[in-house]
Amino acid sequence: MSFSWPDGTTVLDGLNLGIGPGRTGLIGRNGSGKSTLLKLLAGELTPVGGTVRAAGEVGCLPQDATLDTGLRVDEALGIAGARAALHAIESGDAREEHFTAVGDDWDVEERARATLDQLGLGRIGLDRTTGEVSGGECVLLRLAALLLARPAVLLLDEPTNNLDLHARRRLYAAVDAWPGVLVVVSHDRELLERVDRIAELRDGEVTWYGGPYSAYEEAVAAEQEAAERMVRAAESDVRRQRRELAEAQVKLAKRKRYGQKSAENKVVPGIVANARKRAAQVSAGKHRTVQTKRLEQARGRLDEAVEAVRDDDAIRVELPYTAVPPGRGVLLLRDLTLRHGTRLDGEFEVRGPERIALVGRNGSGKTTLLRTIAGEVGPVAGEAVARVPLRFLPQRLDVLDDELTVAENVARFAPDATPNRIRARLARFLFRGTKADQRAGTLSGGERFRAALAALLLAEPAPQLLMLDEPTNNLDMASVRSLTEALEAYEGALIVASHDVPFLEAIGITRRLTLDGGDLHA
Repeated sequence: MSFSWPDGTTVLDGLNLGIGPGRTGLIGRNGSGKSTLLKLLAGELTPVGGTVRAAGEVGCLPQDATLDTGLRVDEALGIAGARAALHAIESGDAREEHFTAVGDDWDVEERARATLDQLGLGRIGLDRTTGEVSGGECVLLRLAALLLARPAVLLLDEPTNNLDLHARRRLYAAVDAWPGVLVVVSHDRELLERVDRIAELRDGEVTWYGGPYSAYEEAVAAEQEAAERMVRAAESDVRRQRRELAEAQVKLAKRKRYGQKSAENKVVPGIVANARKRAAQVSAGKHRTVQTKRLEQARGRLDEAVEAVRDDDAIRVELPYTAVPPGRGVLLLRDLTLRHGTRLDGEFEVRGPERIALVGRNGSGKTTLLRTIAGEVGPVAGEAVARVPLRFLPQRLDVLDDELTVAENVARFAPDATPNRIRARLARFLFRGTKADQRAGTLSGGERFRAALAALLLAEPAPQLLMLDEPTNNLDMASVRSLTEALEAYEGALIVASHDVPFLEAIGITRRLTLDGGDLHA
């Protein structure tokens, strides 16, 4: 199978892949083509060459699982027709079309409610609209629809991105119980520990590793250790071959000088000297050729050994100088009431370079609070006052214009920055050369995050309050480590909404702000 984007960018070229029963974790660097591959398997994209075949129906949960906010829950679950027909039959309408709509699914409502309850959505009900549920609940609703449809093959693309800890546990249980073929793209270690095998997509090819993610890590570590030993041995061989070639050339030079001296002193007859000279030249040429060939072979082995060593680039985030003195007032929230009813009585103040984790269940209002602080939406009552320059990186990364290139998007936030400065900054985020000229609408989830983060950090003035909404959702593990290191060095105030507990611990959270039951607690 091969696939290229309309602009000619090749994603996959001649890929051969077979996926059997059980749970497969599909991993790879951001931009390696994981989401594109899932869309090809699901039939949402058409390959430009080759074929895709599946034994049965394929269901796919996309990375950005959104729903029309006007849909009823039963419509989102795909059971509205069968449910309406069932109610009509129960009320005495015995038309054939109703029996056809129901088919054999007489317990459709019970199955739907049981599935919602399994995923922690039992309280929602079938008649509410999807506009009343949070982003995380929207993901679970899409998953519930797939579980009800019971496809033979289930594809999940970063399913835990917007889920709180409770919802993640529900999803883990659903994955554990899935009886068919399942392929999951994720950077969630706990989810990847539940798969039967790992498929790594790298440089357009898939390599298989048995066992969960921890077994993959052990296998890769062993491979890397062996590859590095090969590099050291190959480097040693190259040095030896260089030395032997140099020594051979010194010996040949000495022989040449000796022959010339013998001829000048007439130690041997001229005819004999000339014959020896010609023989020596032939011998020297052969020797030099052999030694040079050995050196070239040694260099070739070194190149192969180096190629086997992974050199995965990670983003190099360098935050601008944004130090905030310890006593400096950064943010004040006073008697705040948000849209959807979340309330803070009294005052909450951020002073100095504090690091605050914003936590709470899906739908508790974390994103609404951050948008209110950023000035994107107004409070119902009270006030949110930022006393320093701030920047907000939203969960949906909608700060980017899909029609503009990466470089053009960054230029929007820093109109005084030169093109060279913008491109130099983008190179640190792995947008080098033509990558910086790629339209934002064609980027993968991880690439989109990198582009949005670059735009935020290059913006002027530099942020002294940085607010991030689920920043690790679309990043591969190397980029999460890089972001963690950058935030550890950040000297401004930080507010992070995240369900990623290891990430929050790594960046040194000093306080927690919890949204629970419509109230905001410090």
